[in-house]
This record gives sequence, structure tokens and C-alpha cells, in this order.
Amino acid sequence: LRPEALSVRIGGKNIAEAAHLPIRQAMEFFKNYHAGMTKRQLTIAENVVKQIINRLEFLDKVGLDYLSLDREAETLSGGEAQRIRLSSQIGSHLSRTLYVLDEPTIGLHERDTDRLIDTLKALRDKNNTVLIVEHDERTILESDYLVDMGPLAGVHGGEVVAAGNTLDLLDNPKKNESLTLDYLSGQRQIAIPKERRHQNHGVIKVVGANANNLKNINVEIPVGRLVGVTGVSGSGKSTLLYDILYRNISKIKNNPGLKSEAGRKQRQLEFVSDIKGTEYINKVVVIDQSPIGRTPRSNPATYTGIFTPIRDFFAQLPEAKERGYSLSRFSF
Repeated sequence: LRPEALSVRIGGKNIAEAAHLPIRQAMEFFKNYHAGMTKRQLTIAENVVKQIINRLEFLDKVGLDYLSLDREAETLSGGEAQRIRLSSQIGSHLSRTLYVLDEPTIGLHERDTDRLIDTLKALRDKNNTVLIVEHDERTILESDYLVDMGPLAGVHGGEVVAAGNTLDLLDNPKKNESLTLDYLSGQRQIAIPKERRHQNHGVIKVVGANANNLKNINVEIPVGRLVGVTGVSGSGKSTLLYDILYRNISKIKNNPGLKSEAGRKQRQLEFVSDIKGTEYINKVVVIDQSPIGRTPRSNPATYTGIFTPIRDFFAQLPEAKERGYSLSRFSF
């Protein structure tokens, strides 16, 4: 901002300094300011200050007390963004509204799931209807009413397998052919494996990772194993996986000059001092929830490449050769 704008101060802080405070500190700052407002200041700005405090309290209530208001949206985790959207809806004080949420617990830690459920109940208690598509056991069990679709996917789905008050359905799961109710009631279970892999294939070592919430950490990731990275929403999981590991390892593998010690010392790696052990892997692939393909015509056949051999097959048939049909005749 221009020096003229930054020279305006409220309670000793300008607008940039206030926006840079973590949400809980910002809330305390505005509460203290509100408590000390003069009669003239109250006449001018009491309603605005109350709104600010109100919205900050909602952000704090959904567990985002550590974020600052000026944090860039693209650096937020999926769970953080989800809860910011929810807090904005609670803050709007709407009633008699239908809220439709598509799997809001994706990417959330159990602690954050509890906070999310409390937030959804607060929406419901304001005389709203909250409709959720969900797989999370805790969230389903907290629902008032359950509609189970199925029984399976695709042509084997599309039917209502069970519908009713959630507690009533759980008390009589045998009356329905619902896989969901079988698992929720404990009739079916996914067993925890008795043995785990222990073989040693080396480690990928991250040294001095420092980005977003990561505070100069060192991490060792065993190779040839199934590795889970856990933690509450916003603790730095995605930053470690995408910004540190994926971006830097893809650089090393695509740039032969970075494979040597001398190459790394050129400081071309981002947000990290060094990454060791990349010789154990050939390449790095990221699989996320971004849309497949680059055009609206993309589909599973074009994206996976399965359609190329199918076209080859049709072009090699005797009838295709008789008519002079080439591969282009059999485009998708």
C-alpha cells in the first residue's frame, strides 16, 4: 500500500499490520480496541468493529486461529479453504436455506472433523437444511437422517437402498441390503493387517524444508514402502509433498546438472537446503484431484491412452485394409 494509506493507524496499527496478525491475536486486538473506544468512536464505528470481531470469532471457532487474514488463498490447504467457506456461511446468519456439501471432510484430520460437525450443526440449528454427500463414518453417525444409494456403482447402482432416521437404521441394519449400514453397525469390518513390510530399500532425506507452515524441518521417507503423512489440517502435509518433494525431485530428475553435489549447491532447489536419496527412484508422478485432460473432450479412454491400441486394432482388420481405412478413420 502507499505510505499515505499506511500512515492511518487504529490502536497503534495500520491496516497491513492488522491484516498480518494471526486470527486469534487480531480478535484480541479488536476486542481490546472496542473496550477502549470513546463515545465519538462508538458512534462512528461500533457496528463495524462488532462485525469484525464476530467474523474473526467464527474463523477461530472452526480452528483457523493460526492463519493471518493476508495469507494467500493458493497457499491454503483444502481443509482450511473448506472451513473458511463454512465460516463465511455461518457469519451470514441465513435461515431457511438448503446447504449442499460434497464430501466436506476430504483431507481433514479427526480433530478438524469434530469442528466441522459442530459448524454444520450450528448451521442446522439456525433453521437451515444441511445435505451432505459423505463417506466419513463420524459424520454419517452424527447425521439426523440417512439416505444410502446403491447397492453398487454404475449400472448396479442408482437405487435407494435405505432411507430413514440414522439411529433407527443402525438399530435394524439387517432389514436393508446396505453395505454402508453393514460397516457402520460392525457386521462387516476391514481387518488391520497383522504384519507390515520391514525391508530396507534406502531413504529419501529432506534437509531444511522451509515453506508456509514448515519450520526448517528434516524428514526421512523410506523407499519401497507405503508411507502415510498425517496431521491436522494446515500442519504442512501438502506443502511437504507437493512444494518440497514433488517440485524439487522433478527438477532433479529433469535436470542432470542437479544430480551432483555441486549442482545442488547452486541453490536451485526451492524451499529446501537439500534432498538426498533421489538415486533410488527413476521419476516422480503426482496424482491429485485436478480434472483429467486439457480439453472438454478428455475422457478415461483418451487420458489413459487405451484408445491408441484400440484404433490400431480396428485399422489392422482385413475389412479396414480392403477399404483403405487408416488410423485417422478411427479417431475418438
